[in-house]
Amino acid sequence: MALSSSRSSFLLLHQRFFMRAVPVFNSLPRRFTAKSSNPKHTVLRSISIQNHSSSPPPLPTSAAPSPATVSGGGYRWKPMCLYYTQGKCTKMDDPAHLQVFNHDCSEEFRLSEGELQREHNPQKFDYLLVFDLEGKVEILEFPVLLIDTRTMSVVDLFHRFVRPTAMSEQRVDEYIENKYGKFGVDRVWHDTALPFVEVVQQFEDWLVQHCLWEKKHNGRLNRAAFVTCGNWDVKTQVPKQCIVSKMKLPPYFNEWINLKDVYLNFYNPKQEARGMRTMMEQLKMPMLGSHHLGIDDTRNIARIVLRMLADGAVIPVTAWRDGGSSESVNFLYKNRIR
Repeated sequence: MALSSSRSSFLLLHQRFFMRAVPVFNSLPRRFTAKSSNPKHTVLRSISIQNHSSSPPPLPTSAAPSPATVSGGGYRWKPMCLYYTQGKCTKMDDPAHLQVFNHDCSEEFRLSEGELQREHNPQKFDYLLVFDLEGKVEILEFPVLLIDTRTMSVVDLFHRFVRPTAMSEQRVDEYIENKYGKFGVDRVWHDTALPFVEVVQQFEDWLVQHCLWEKKHNGRLNRAAFVTCGNWDVKTQVPKQCIVSKMKLPPYFNEWINLKDVYLNFYNPKQEARGMRTMMEQLKMPMLGSHHLGIDDTRNIARIVLRMLADGAVIPVTAWRDGGSSESVNFLYKNRIR
């Protein structure tokens, strides 16, 4: 959906964004965006359930500073331009558009000097791919944020909307209206969505650009692992979508990190954190963006990951398929979210 050429009309449409530092939590105004043209797991099995020798820090009792403003108040949280995340934004030279929408995947995730100066435990992986799918019938959204565990920073993102292949056009329209219409991003979805096979091909190209994957190396990730909020994304939905899309399950989806289980065994909270919302409440972190918009949920999960890294958590693979079978899965922790 193209933006109005009139700056005053544009600001009127977006006035709610300028009235708040953090324009999210439970509701978000409709988005207006710019339209465009095996290795074996012997090591894992020997990992101690304890993440480090000392006790983990207690969960906070007061709210953490809001990421709406960081770096001396020089940053204000903004929704991502969803045409930009698809590589199709044509408003990069429009100051009004840039004032409203975020085109930088890293700035909101910067840790404080105090967090960066803490002693941190070495990680098994140099990179974590934070991954949160949307779509229960077929995958509708495929967002990934890339975290460098050595610098504890977000260095890139990959985001695509996914067009179902086994549904009628009428059913797709109804599905998208029900799912994304409430967020005001249904038009962006229709403008940019690609079949799952094409999304995977583009994702693999992106992995190659970051030297995280090569097909000739058994198709596994290099120094990286997926992080999900639960097992469903990689354990269930990706294999299901591969069957629908008539493609083989890529080998890099044969292992993953369930953040819920790492969180449970690191912080040992009195109440089980069974989802992203509960983890953020226990960490006194405000939830930003629209819940169940995949890119926003991925951003929030990434904030939890960075907080845990700063607190000293070691984040290992928690689940892997036995012999590559999509049905047989092994789990690292006995104490885990069921």
